[in-house]
Amino acid sequence: MTVLETSGLSKRYRGVSALRDCNLAIPAGHVVALVGPNGAGKSTLLQLAVGLQRPSSGTIRVLDGKVPGSPAALAGVGFVAQNAPMYRNMSVAGMLQMARDLNLVFDGAYALRRIEDIGIPLKAKVGALSGGHQAQLALAIALAKRPQLLVLDEPLARLDPLAKHEFLGVLMAAAAAEGMSVIFSSHVLAELERISDYLVLVNRGRIQLAGRVDAVLAGHRVLTGPPQALPALPPTLAPIRIAGAGAQVHLLVRTPGQEDPVAPGFAAQPAVLEELVLAYLQEPGATSLPGPRLAASGVPTR
Repeated sequence: MTVLETSGLSKRYRGVSALRDCNLAIPAGHVVALVGPNGAGKSTLLQLAVGLQRPSSGTIRVLDGKVPGSPAALAGVGFVAQNAPMYRNMSVAGMLQMARDLNLVFDGAYALRRIEDIGIPLKAKVGALSGGHQAQLALAIALAKRPQLLVLDEPLARLDPLAKHEFLGVLMAAAAAEGMSVIFSSHVLAELERISDYLVLVNRGRIQLAGRVDAVLAGHRVLTGPPQALPALPPTLAPIRIAGAGAQVHLLVRTPGQEDPVAPGFAAQPAVLEELVLAYLQEPGATSLPGPRLAASGVPTR
């Protein structure tokens, strides 16, 4: 099953492109880290996925071909936005009742149990809750839909470290118990690295990387060696970024396999996820994997 699939997806706002020609297919059963800097197009992609926006061109489908925003899609997709749309003057109990009335499927007993476990008073006004409790309330409502796909757009942005930890704990327990797919957007990789097993990297409105985290890391290595040895790099290696000066340079390269030989004088190390992501974000010419060999400063293309 594919939980999110796009083909040639583009979105423009008054002539400005937020997404450009995005092709993506995310299989079910993963916790997906949607990573990129502010303004990269992450929120636009997620709003398209839940039906809050419509594409300017191309297509997007969820849950094996359902149109986002259609009744069939809405029944299977939960959504938690950064600024959860909750009524501040309504009680917690009132919010749960409204959610029950608005959704075809809503497990009110589950939502109530989650709220009681967290210790949120049902009579409390939503506006009087802490940021952490507001986020937990939004998550409880989304999970009570029993969705096949849960979409979260920067839900941790306003939370303190303890609230983040508690939120992620509830999320991961629910994902494991329900077999639910999760797409989690953030520009802070450290929040996602320990919980995600699938990576989608968006920058400048384009998909730059997409795949299982272990496969993405296996397709890259970090090389360290003298700059004069750069011309001897094997043609199978595709440099993404070169850093350093003087006696040593450091390269992040795409490679067919971790055991493939490298040029004489270079030492190879496994790539680290944070380093890999930062390298792609700093290299505007990078493309999705697999892709063509990239040119890099000081290294001729072959």
